[in-house]
Amino acid sequence: MSWPFFWAAASAFLLEGVVGWPRRVMHPVAWVGGLIAGLEHRWNRPETSERRRRLWGVLTMLILIGVTGGAGWAVQAVAGMWAWGGGLVVLCGAAGLAARSLFDHVRAIEGPLSLGDLPAARVAVAMIVGRDVDAMEEADIAAAALESLAESFCDGVVAPVFWFVIGGLPGLFAYKAVNTADSMIGHMEPRWRAFGWAAARTDDAMNWIPARIAGALIALFHPQGWRIMLRDARKHASPNAGWTEAAMAGVLRVRLGGSVRYDGVMTYRPDFGDWAAPRACDLQRGLRVYGLACAVLFLLLIAGGVAWPR
Repeated sequence: MSWPFFWAAASAFLLEGVVGWPRRVMHPVAWVGGLIAGLEHRWNRPETSERRRRLWGVLTMLILIGVTGGAGWAVQAVAGMWAWGGGLVVLCGAAGLAARSLFDHVRAIEGPLSLGDLPAARVAVAMIVGRDVDAMEEADIAAAALESLAESFCDGVVAPVFWFVIGGLPGLFAYKAVNTADSMIGHMEPRWRAFGWAAARTDDAMNWIPARIAGALIALFHPQGWRIMLRDARKHASPNAGWTEAAMAGVLRVRLGGSVRYDGVMTYRPDFGDWAAPRACDLQRGLRVYGLACAVLFLLLIAGGVAWPR
């Protein structure tokens, strides 16, 4: 398969969207997580100065990108020597996408929430968010699920596709490693602030373009989505997450953001949108918006494959 990898990305996107990842099979991201955890345990010691821990964090990211990018290059090189190697590239590419799994996770929240089963909805939403869920009501659960759906549309769908198209498997694998590192160590708490600095900054850089593409795909057919996205996206503490969350708020005409609790501590966040807090029915609508955005992304990949000269 020749660069850019439009057809490979489209095929992987379709495969993952239809089949998903088998639940009984360990995902390759778990191996990356094990490597990150091992390096963090070795180098992120409390007695080490913050400056040195930041340097160790930079080295950790260089190792991660080198190992995962090198693995992607090796698989791609082997595939290039095999008549059916394109299938291997597509299969490995599908492992780096999460369109189907994201839909399934949010659908698992929407089902009990629509039936008024708050305990089951809290258990389901705890699978995809890190905030405290014990006291969540319908609006809190719907907002948490919609925010996760919007943000993960970038992290789990658009960004992996973007890096797959322009970098093949090396680009896709490296992105997944960086994103996993950010979720594990890219935090502001004292333990992570210095060591995880490089992970957070690298993730911000690699998501900068995809986040804006993802926001545009969500807002594509909705003027209010564009208005709220362009007005509120920069309110978010993250340079990227606000684009998709604000777009989703505008499209659904709901209010997202606001204060939430993490480990018993209240965190104050800005609001996105001018309307009331979302309800269970808005989560159903959000899934439809997500599905449409995925469909448009797939069509763009097909269009790119047709238009790009071979």
